[in-house]
Amino acid sequence: MSDYKNVLGEPLIACCTDPMTGYFRDGLCRTIDHDRGTHVVCAIMTEAFLTYTKSKGNDLSTPIPHWNFPGLKPGDGWCLCISRWLEAEKAGVAPKIKLEATAAEALKYTSLDLLKSYAL
Repeated sequence: MSDYKNVLGEPLIACCTDPMTGYFRDGLCRTIDHDRGTHVVCAIMTEAFLTYTKSKGNDLSTPIPHWNFPGLKPGDGWCLCISRWLEAEKAGVAPKIKLEATAAEALKYTSLDLLKSYAL
């Protein structure tokens, strides 16, 4: 069980382990000061979001074998940067999120009500 809390105030659960996600590649969407992207949102990928983020210079769909990264496809869970998720939300392409796996730090950047409106 995690010592970290999710946006609901409960213990943070894993977002995805296949493919392995998270800043620490431990499945948890948690962050530290060195994580410039603040990877705290557990998002479920959609084709619209993958196309959008690729257009912004962050290609999450193309495999990178030497980093053991399989490339993401619709339906995969992934720890997203809160700033990219909010940018996608404004553009109308934000993916649904798993609240139980989204770290409480996300609440420093947005409201629980907005996050809940994208909950699975």
